[in-house]
Amino acid sequence: MNIYVGNLPFNTTSDDLVELFSQHGSVSSAQVISDRDTGRSRGFGFVEIDDAAGNAAIEALHDSEFGGRRITVNEAKPREERRGGRDGGRDGGRDGGGGRRWR
Repeated sequence: MNIYVGNLPFNTTSDDLVELFSQHGSVSSAQVISDRDTGRSRGFGFVEIDDAAGNAAIEALHDSEFGGRRITVNEAKPREERRGGRDGGRDGGRDGGGGRRWR
């Protein structure tokens, strides 16, 4: 089971997530997501754990306090297909239809 963990304190490490979720079962992996430009934590992460332990962890940890913050813990949803580029696939007006025209 892949579990989403949100509203994490920004100093949380992947090892912290392993420690927190290991109370409920064997953790396969844990990852805190960081910003690709700055390297800072984005305040959420994912934990992989077997289904029975995952359900117990969600029940026990959702809306609990961790590092002074109330965390969100639920089953992760599949990642949606995204269009290319940082602008969500928009071409920024480079289709020749709206730019400045020279006479």
